[in-house]
Amino acid sequence: MTTDPWVGPALALLTGYLLGSIPFGLILTRLAGAGDLRAIGSGNIGATNVLRTGRKGLAAATLILDGLKGALAVWICGAFSPMLGPLAAFAAFVGHLYPVWLGFHGGKGVATMLGIALALSWQLGLAMAVIWLLAMLLTRYSSVGGMSAAVAGPVAASALGRFDLTLLFLFCAMMVLWKHRANITRLLDGTEPRIGRSACN
Repeated sequence: MTTDPWVGPALALLTGYLLGSIPFGLILTRLAGAGDLRAIGSGNIGATNVLRTGRKGLAAATLILDGLKGALAVWICGAFSPMLGPLAAFAAFVGHLYPVWLGFHGGKGVATMLGIALALSWQLGLAMAVIWLLAMLLTRYSSVGGMSAAVAGPVAASALGRFDLTLLFLFCAMMVLWKHRANITRLLDGTEPRIGRSACN
C-alpha cells in the first residue's frame, strides 16, 4: 500500500499551522486574571504587549512558548522527514500571524521566527537571537530588535551556507516588517515607545 506524496506535506502544514496558531499570550493573561490581552495596549497577542500588563513572568512565558511552538512544529514533522521541517516552520509562522481562532488577527511573529530558526539550525537561530538582543539593548526599541533579527535571518542563512533556508527566512523578514509597519511609521515620527514605557506597539 502506497501513500500519496502530498499527504506528508499536507499534514506538516496542518500540524505547523495548528501549533503556531495557539495564542499563548492571550491564554496566559486570561488564566492569570489579567483580562483580555486584545483590550490592552496595542491589542497584540505577543510578549511585548503582555509586558504591558505588568506581569514580567507572563511576558517571559509568552516569549518562550511562542518560540517553542514553532520549534515543536519543526521537530515533530522533521522526525518523519527532513523536508517536512521547513514546511512545518512556514506553517507555524503563518499560524502565529494569522490564527483562525482569533479571526486571523495574530502576533508579529518574532518569537515564533526565532523558535523555528533555532530548531532548523541552531547556528542560524543563535545569530538571529544575538542580533535581536543587541539591537533591542542598544536602541531600547522592542520593534527594532525584532525587525533587525528578521532582516538578519536570510543574510545569516546564506552566510552559513543554508541556502535551503534563505527563502523561508526572506519570507519571514518581509512578513515581520509588514506586521511592524505601524512601528516603522512611529520610529520615523519619533513617537515609538522605548522598552519600559507604556504605549501602543
